[in-house]
Amino acid sequence: MRAAPLPAPGRRSSTGLAALLLPLLGAVLLLASAAPAQAAGYRYWSFWRGGEGGGWTYQQQGPAVAVPPDGAVDGWRFALSPDGGQDAAKPRAAGSFAGICADTPAQEGRKRVAVVLDFGTAEDTGASAAGTSATSSSATGSSATAPEQRTTCASVAPRATSAEVLAAVAPPLRYDTNGLLCAIAGYPKAGCGDQVGAAGAAQPDAGAASADQGSGSGPDVGLLAGGALVAVLAGGAVWQARRRRHS
Repeated sequence: MRAAPLPAPGRRSSTGLAALLLPLLGAVLLLASAAPAQAAGYRYWSFWRGGEGGGWTYQQQGPAVAVPPDGAVDGWRFALSPDGGQDAAKPRAAGSFAGICADTPAQEGRKRVAVVLDFGTAEDTGASAAGTSATSSSATGSSATAPEQRTTCASVAPRATSAEVLAAVAPPLRYDTNGLLCAIAGYPKAGCGDQVGAAGAAQPDAGAASADQGSGSGPDVGLLAGGALVAVLAGGAVWQARRRRHS
């Protein structure tokens, strides 16, 4: 009986290398998939326009540009939300012009705009999260209890912007150097659009946070996976070189 031919050295090395690499690469992929996602949000005032039935639509224009018509409803909500758009937290109260401006008579040469101010909840300030009270206090200048929601009716000039409407009924307002609205009626006392990581800790410097990914939630998964892959490839190369020397 003839013995089965032995595989060529190159083929044997390739097969052995694949047998070594596949389990290790699987482990790398498992590590990456098992790591928790790092959700982040921002604490800021989002701007809304009241609609039919008291609902809310995200305002696409900034308050310095938007000119609400007579009978409009402007809504504001301070909350921990994703960065902009429809996913931001809406005012919790319904926006009813008839109800809010019922006691403000119409005047010649003036327009009336209803305003809903929602200062958010303890969760939005971060004060209710364990171990974050001190951080939230320094970031928002607030206690665990946010100011109560309130509504008001502004009587302003016909061409007044939403920023001017807000200034007429809820001073003081605070803006940053880029014109971002940071505080309404003095709330919050500090901070402006602070980024918040998955654990609820404020990260005032968004640039520094992006340069130091995952600093508050353990090592970066990409670095771990990349390092493991480099180690696998390096080990495989050494193994293959040794096989060739002994073949």
